[in-house]
Amino acid sequence: MPWSDAAGWWLAEIAADPAYEEVVTPLLLDLLAPEPDHLYLDLGCGEGRVMRRVATRGAQVAGVDLNLQLARRAGAAVADMTALPFGGDAFDGVYAVLVIEHVADHRRLFTEAARVVRPGGVMALVSNHPAWTAPGSTPISDGEETLWRPGGYFTDGITHIPAGETTVSFHHRSMGGLLTAAAEAGWSLVRMVEVPHHAIVDQQGIPRLLGVRWRLLP
Repeated sequence: MPWSDAAGWWLAEIAADPAYEEVVTPLLLDLLAPEPDHLYLDLGCGEGRVMRRVATRGAQVAGVDLNLQLARRAGAAVADMTALPFGGDAFDGVYAVLVIEHVADHRRLFTEAARVVRPGGVMALVSNHPAWTAPGSTPISDGEETLWRPGGYFTDGITHIPAGETTVSFHHRSMGGLLTAAAEAGWSLVRMVEVPHHAIVDQQGIPRLLGVRWRLLP
């Protein structure tokens, strides 16, 4: 089943996840550094939680999401983020939170983002770290100690995870593949942050989230 069928799961299990408020959204705000009166686009905005936080900084925010129910809650457009319904140079910046790993064509996402952002504008990304998305990667516990099985990190692949009555697909790319795709679309790396697991103490040495800020080359 496609992402368009996942609204119930998202609202029941993810929308209220405290990790968003405690870790994910603060990381996005730190990377994006939204400026008052600048216009930003939220790619894969869900029900609009992060949009509302960005707006508290005085910024203007628009959003797109594939899911009609979630887009309506956010007051956003229903659209594919790899084929955005906006003209060129329409935004001062774009951002995506826990989204790019669910997009089959990440290269097209970077090029579309570059098309709709003005030269010198920014892009901020928060995603599951590639160390977690590699097919076959998983924590292994013997009841006393948790180890990490890394999976096929250098091989692109897809993992399908149950999500309520549907499944969610995680598309894996290595760190090098992700950053190269952004550079090829004209995005210049400004800052990269790797965040350890926020809840599992014995996985503090394993990166859990990836945060990146880019600037669009003229």
